[in-house]
Amino acid sequence: MKWLVLGLLVATGASAATCDRGCLRQALDEYLVAVVQHNPKAAHLSPGYRETQNSVVRLPGAGIWQSATALGKVQRRYLDPETGQAGFFGTMDESAGPAIVTVRLKVENGKVAEAEWFAARKGDPGIGSGAGAQARAAFYDANYLAEHAPPERTVPKPERLSRNDLIAITNSYFDGLSAHDGSLIIAHSGCVRLENGVLTTQRPDPNGGPPTDCTNKGAMQNIFAVTSRRYPIVDEEAGVVLALGVFMRKPGTAMKRNMFSEWFYIDQAKIRAVYSSMFYPEHDAMVPNWPPYEGNWPVAPAAK
Repeated sequence: MKWLVLGLLVATGASAATCDRGCLRQALDEYLVAVVQHNPKAAHLSPGYRETQNSVVRLPGAGIWQSATALGKVQRRYLDPETGQAGFFGTMDESAGPAIVTVRLKVENGKVAEAEWFAARKGDPGIGSGAGAQARAAFYDANYLAEHAPPERTVPKPERLSRNDLIAITNSYFDGLSAHDGSLIIAHSGCVRLENGVLTTQRPDPNGGPPTDCTNKGAMQNIFAVTSRRYPIVDEEAGVVLALGVFMRKPGTAMKRNMFSEWFYIDQAKIRAVYSSMFYPEHDAMVPNWPPYEGNWPVAPAAK
Protein backbone atom coordinates (compact mmCIF):
# COMPACT_ATOMS: atom_id res chain seq x y z
CA MET A 1 0.00 0.00 0.00
CA LYS A 2 2.87 2.36 0.88
CA TRP A 3 4.41 1.94 -2.57
CA LEU A 4 1.02 2.38 -4.23
CA VAL A 5 0.50 5.70 -2.43
CA LEU A 6 4.00 6.85 -3.38
CA GLY A 7 3.34 5.85 -6.99
CA LEU A 8 0.10 7.82 -7.04
CA LEU A 9 1.87 10.86 -5.60
CA VAL A 10 4.61 10.66 -8.20
CA ALA A 11 2.05 10.26 -11.01
CA THR A 12 0.04 13.18 -9.65
CA GLY A 13 3.14 15.35 -9.50
CA ALA A 14 4.11 14.46 -13.08
CA SER A 15 0.58 15.21 -14.25
CA ALA A 16 0.59 18.54 -12.46
CA ALA A 17 3.85 19.50 -14.19
CA THR A 18 2.51 18.63 -17.66
CA CYS A 19 1.19 21.45 -19.81
CA ASP A 20 -1.39 20.24 -22.34
CA ARG A 21 -2.55 22.12 -25.43
CA GLY A 22 -4.97 24.27 -23.47
CA CYS A 23 -2.32 25.13 -20.90
CA LEU A 24 0.23 26.00 -23.61
CA ARG A 25 -2.24 28.18 -25.49
CA GLN A 26 -3.11 30.07 -22.33
CA ALA A 27 0.56 30.62 -21.47
CA LEU A 28 1.29 31.83 -25.02
CA ASP A 29 -1.69 34.19 -25.11
CA GLU A 30 -0.88 35.65 -21.69
CA TYR A 31 2.72 36.16 -22.74
CA LEU A 32 1.81 37.92 -26.01
CA VAL A 33 -0.66 40.20 -24.22
CA ALA A 34 2.02 41.04 -21.64
CA VAL A 35 4.45 41.97 -24.44
CA VAL A 36 2.09 44.41 -26.15
CA GLN A 37 1.16 45.85 -22.75
CA HIS A 38 4.87 46.27 -21.94
CA ASN A 39 4.33 44.40 -18.69
CA PRO A 40 6.69 41.44 -18.01
CA LYS A 41 5.05 40.88 -14.60
CA ALA A 42 1.89 39.72 -16.37
CA ALA A 43 3.73 37.05 -18.37
CA HIS A 44 4.27 34.50 -15.55
CA LEU A 45 8.00 34.21 -16.17
CA SER A 46 10.11 31.65 -14.32
CA PRO A 47 12.94 32.84 -12.03
CA GLY A 48 15.53 31.63 -14.57
CA TYR A 49 13.70 33.00 -17.63
CA ARG A 50 15.95 33.52 -20.66
CA GLU A 51 15.06 35.52 -23.76
CA THR A 52 16.77 36.27 -27.04
CA GLN A 53 15.70 38.63 -29.77
CA ASN A 54 17.41 37.82 -33.07
CA SER A 55 19.87 35.73 -31.02
CA VAL A 56 20.85 38.59 -28.67
CA VAL A 57 20.05 37.98 -24.99
CA ARG A 58 17.64 40.62 -23.70
CA LEU A 59 16.13 41.39 -20.33
CA PRO A 60 12.34 41.14 -19.90
CA GLY A 61 10.84 44.48 -20.85
CA ALA A 62 13.53 45.42 -23.38
CA GLY A 63 13.45 45.53 -27.17
CA ILE A 64 10.21 44.22 -28.60
CA TRP A 65 8.54 44.61 -25.19
CA GLN A 66 8.94 48.36 -25.72
CA SER A 67 8.31 48.60 -29.47
CA ALA A 68 5.26 46.31 -29.83
CA THR A 69 1.90 48.06 -29.85
CA ALA A 70 -0.50 45.25 -30.81
CA LEU A 71 -0.74 41.82 -32.36
CA GLY A 72 -0.95 42.16 -36.12
CA LYS A 73 -3.20 40.93 -38.91
CA VAL A 74 -1.55 37.48 -39.07
CA GLN A 75 -1.66 35.38 -35.89
CA ARG A 76 -0.89 31.68 -35.94
CA ARG A 77 -0.31 29.57 -32.84
CA TYR A 78 1.34 26.14 -32.62
CA LEU A 79 1.42 23.81 -29.64
CA ASP A 80 3.62 20.87 -28.68
CA PRO A 81 2.69 19.26 -25.34
CA GLU A 82 5.43 16.64 -25.71
CA THR A 83 8.19 19.24 -25.47
CA GLY A 84 6.18 21.75 -23.41
CA GLN A 85 6.63 24.43 -26.07
CA ALA A 86 4.36 26.84 -27.90
CA GLY A 87 4.98 29.07 -30.89
CA PHE A 88 3.57 32.11 -32.63
CA PHE A 89 4.10 33.16 -36.22
CA GLY A 90 2.65 36.30 -37.74
CA THR A 91 2.91 40.04 -37.47
CA MET A 92 3.47 42.31 -34.49
CA ASP A 93 2.50 45.95 -34.90
CA GLU A 94 5.15 48.52 -33.99
CA SER A 95 5.19 52.29 -34.40
CA ALA A 96 7.49 51.95 -37.44
CA GLY A 97 5.24 49.31 -39.05
CA PRO A 98 4.56 45.60 -38.62
CA ALA A 99 7.37 43.19 -37.79
CA ILE A 100 7.13 39.63 -39.11
CA VAL A 101 7.89 37.45 -36.11
CA THR A 102 8.34 33.97 -34.76
CA VAL A 103 8.46 33.42 -31.02
CA ARG A 104 9.16 30.08 -29.36
CA LEU A 105 8.18 29.64 -25.72
CA LYS A 106 9.21 26.89 -23.32
CA VAL A 107 6.75 26.37 -20.45
CA GLU A 108 7.88 24.62 -17.27
CA ASN A 109 5.74 24.14 -14.17
CA GLY A 110 3.21 26.64 -15.45
CA LYS A 111 5.74 29.41 -16.09
CA VAL A 112 7.51 30.64 -19.20
CA ALA A 113 11.15 29.58 -18.95
CA GLU A 114 12.40 30.50 -22.44
CA ALA A 115 11.48 32.88 -25.24
CA GLU A 116 13.28 32.93 -28.57
CA TRP A 117 12.27 35.76 -30.90
CA PHE A 118 12.88 36.22 -34.62
CA ALA A 119 11.80 39.61 -35.95
CA ALA A 120 12.07 40.86 -39.54
CA ARG A 121 11.40 44.54 -40.20
CA LYS A 122 11.29 46.66 -43.32
CA GLY A 123 14.78 47.89 -44.21
CA ASP A 124 16.68 45.28 -42.17
CA PRO A 125 20.24 44.62 -43.44
CA GLY A 126 20.58 42.21 -46.34
CA ILE A 127 22.93 39.39 -47.18
CA GLY A 128 25.74 41.47 -48.67
CA SER A 129 27.46 41.84 -52.01
CA GLY A 130 26.60 39.40 -54.75
CA ALA A 131 23.10 38.62 -53.48
CA GLY A 132 21.03 40.55 -56.01
CA ALA A 133 17.77 41.94 -54.63
CA GLN A 134 18.75 41.00 -51.07
CA ALA A 135 22.23 42.53 -51.10
CA ARG A 136 21.35 45.67 -49.13
CA ALA A 137 18.01 44.86 -47.55
CA ALA A 138 16.41 41.61 -46.45
CA PHE A 139 13.18 40.47 -48.05
CA TYR A 140 10.08 41.94 -46.40
CA ASP A 141 6.41 42.12 -47.37
CA ALA A 142 3.94 42.11 -44.49
CA ASN A 143 1.03 42.90 -46.82
CA TYR A 144 1.63 39.85 -49.01
CA LEU A 145 1.88 37.69 -45.90
CA ALA A 146 -1.45 39.03 -44.67
CA GLU A 147 -3.04 38.19 -48.04
CA HIS A 148 -1.45 34.71 -48.13
CA ALA A 149 -1.34 33.75 -44.46
CA PRO A 150 -0.65 30.20 -43.31
CA PRO A 151 -3.84 28.14 -43.00
CA GLU A 152 -5.39 27.39 -39.63
CA ARG A 153 -6.25 23.72 -39.57
CA THR A 154 -6.61 20.48 -37.65
CA VAL A 155 -5.49 17.37 -39.51
CA PRO A 156 -7.94 14.44 -39.14
CA LYS A 157 -6.53 11.79 -36.82
CA PRO A 158 -6.26 9.05 -39.48
CA GLU A 159 -4.13 11.38 -41.62
CA ARG A 160 -1.68 12.50 -38.93
CA LEU A 161 1.97 11.52 -39.12
CA SER A 162 4.23 10.70 -36.22
CA ARG A 163 6.43 13.49 -34.91
CA ASN A 164 9.52 11.57 -36.07
CA ASP A 165 8.20 11.40 -39.63
CA LEU A 166 7.22 15.08 -39.57
CA ILE A 167 10.74 16.02 -38.46
CA ALA A 168 12.40 13.71 -41.01
CA ILE A 169 10.35 15.18 -43.87
CA THR A 170 11.25 18.69 -42.73
CA ASN A 171 14.93 17.78 -42.40
CA SER A 172 14.95 16.51 -46.00
CA TYR A 173 14.54 20.13 -47.09
CA PHE A 174 17.81 21.15 -45.44
CA ASP A 175 19.59 18.04 -46.69
CA GLY A 176 18.55 19.03 -50.20
CA LEU A 177 19.74 22.62 -49.75
CA SER A 178 23.11 21.52 -48.35
CA ALA A 179 23.63 19.00 -51.15
CA HIS A 180 22.27 21.36 -53.84
CA ASP A 181 19.99 18.51 -54.86
CA GLY A 182 16.26 19.21 -54.89
CA SER A 183 15.47 15.54 -55.47
CA LEU A 184 16.35 14.89 -51.81
CA ILE A 185 13.51 17.15 -50.64
CA ILE A 186 10.27 15.34 -49.78
CA ALA A 187 7.83 17.90 -51.14
CA HIS A 188 4.81 18.33 -53.35
CA SER A 189 5.37 19.68 -56.83
CA GLY A 190 4.59 23.39 -56.65
CA CYS A 191 5.39 23.73 -52.93
CA VAL A 192 5.53 27.38 -51.88
CA ARG A 193 7.86 29.34 -49.63
CA LEU A 194 7.45 32.82 -48.15
CA GLU A 195 10.53 34.51 -46.69
CA ASN A 196 9.61 37.45 -44.45
CA GLY A 197 6.36 37.62 -46.40
CA VAL A 198 8.00 37.56 -49.85
CA LEU A 199 7.13 34.70 -52.21
CA THR A 200 10.45 33.12 -53.21
CA THR A 201 8.91 30.38 -55.36
CA GLN A 202 6.44 30.21 -58.30
CA ARG A 203 8.77 32.23 -60.48
CA PRO A 204 9.20 31.68 -64.24
CA ASP A 205 11.78 29.10 -65.25
CA PRO A 206 14.26 30.72 -67.67
CA ASN A 207 14.55 27.38 -69.47
CA GLY A 208 10.82 27.20 -70.13
CA GLY A 209 10.00 24.57 -67.53
CA PRO A 210 7.31 24.77 -64.82
CA PRO A 211 7.46 27.65 -62.33
CA THR A 212 9.97 27.23 -59.53
CA ASP A 213 8.97 25.64 -56.24
CA CYS A 214 10.64 24.95 -52.88
CA THR A 215 12.94 22.33 -54.46
CA ASN A 216 14.39 24.74 -57.03
CA LYS A 217 18.17 24.65 -57.31
CA GLY A 218 18.45 28.39 -57.87
CA ALA A 219 17.54 29.09 -54.25
CA MET A 220 20.43 26.88 -53.09
CA GLN A 221 23.29 28.57 -54.92
CA ASN A 222 24.34 30.84 -52.04
CA ILE A 223 24.00 28.14 -49.35
CA PHE A 224 27.10 26.20 -48.35
CA ALA A 225 25.49 24.18 -45.54
CA VAL A 226 22.49 24.27 -43.19
CA THR A 227 23.81 23.98 -39.64
CA SER A 228 22.58 24.09 -36.04
CA ARG A 229 19.29 22.48 -37.06
CA ARG A 230 16.64 22.26 -34.33
CA TYR A 231 13.00 21.14 -34.39
CA PRO A 232 11.63 22.35 -31.04
CA ILE A 233 7.92 22.47 -31.93
CA VAL A 234 6.04 19.71 -33.70
CA ASP A 235 2.31 20.39 -33.77
CA GLU A 236 1.03 16.97 -34.76
CA GLU A 237 -2.60 18.10 -34.85
CA ALA A 238 -1.82 20.82 -37.37
CA GLY A 239 0.86 18.90 -39.30
CA VAL A 240 3.32 21.74 -38.74
CA VAL A 241 6.99 21.72 -37.72
CA LEU A 242 9.11 24.66 -36.56
CA ALA A 243 12.68 24.42 -37.88
CA LEU A 244 15.46 26.69 -36.60
CA GLY A 245 19.01 26.89 -37.89
CA VAL A 246 21.62 28.75 -39.89
CA PHE A 247 22.15 28.99 -43.65
CA MET A 248 25.94 29.11 -43.92
CA ARG A 249 27.92 30.66 -46.79
CA LYS A 250 31.10 29.27 -48.22
CA PRO A 251 33.99 30.14 -45.88
CA GLY A 252 35.83 33.26 -46.96
CA THR A 253 32.92 34.92 -48.77
CA ALA A 254 31.57 38.33 -47.80
CA MET A 255 27.94 37.18 -47.73
CA LYS A 256 26.25 37.01 -44.34
CA ARG A 257 24.59 33.95 -42.85
CA ASN A 258 20.81 33.64 -42.40
CA MET A 259 19.54 32.80 -38.94
CA PHE A 260 16.13 31.37 -39.73
CA SER A 261 12.86 30.23 -38.27
CA GLU A 262 10.74 28.29 -40.76
CA TRP A 263 7.29 26.79 -40.28
CA PHE A 264 6.73 23.70 -42.44
CA TYR A 265 3.21 22.67 -43.44
CA ILE A 266 3.13 18.98 -44.33
CA ASP A 267 0.28 17.30 -46.23
CA GLN A 268 0.10 13.66 -47.29
CA ALA A 269 3.65 13.08 -46.04
CA LYS A 270 5.14 15.87 -48.18
CA ILE A 271 6.03 19.53 -47.67
CA ARG A 272 3.28 21.78 -48.98
CA ALA A 273 4.43 25.24 -47.81
CA VAL A 274 7.13 27.01 -45.80
CA TYR A 275 6.70 30.31 -43.92
CA SER A 276 9.80 32.03 -42.62
CA SER A 277 10.96 34.87 -40.39
CA MET A 278 14.73 35.33 -40.58
CA PHE A 279 17.56 37.81 -40.31
CA TYR A 280 21.19 38.22 -41.39
CA PRO A 281 23.56 38.40 -38.40
CA GLU A 282 26.87 40.22 -38.64
CA HIS A 283 29.93 38.10 -39.31
CA ASP A 284 31.09 38.26 -35.69
CA ALA A 285 27.66 37.56 -34.15
CA MET A 286 27.21 34.42 -32.05
CA VAL A 287 24.22 32.49 -33.38
CA PRO A 288 21.93 30.72 -32.65
CA ASN A 289 22.84 31.27 -28.98
CA TRP A 290 20.62 28.40 -27.73
CA PRO A 291 21.55 24.90 -26.57
CA PRO A 292 23.07 22.76 -27.83
CA TYR A 293 24.65 25.59 -29.84
CA GLU A 294 25.24 28.30 -27.22
CA GLY A 295 27.11 31.03 -28.97
CA ASN A 296 28.17 28.76 -31.85
CA TRP A 297 30.78 30.11 -34.22
CA PRO A 298 31.33 33.58 -35.70
CA VAL A 299 32.21 33.52 -39.39
CA ALA A 300 34.27 36.40 -40.72
CA PRO A 301 35.25 36.90 -44.37
CA ALA A 302 38.75 35.91 -45.37
CA ALA A 303 41.43 38.57 -45.21
CA LYS A 304 42.14 40.24 -48.54
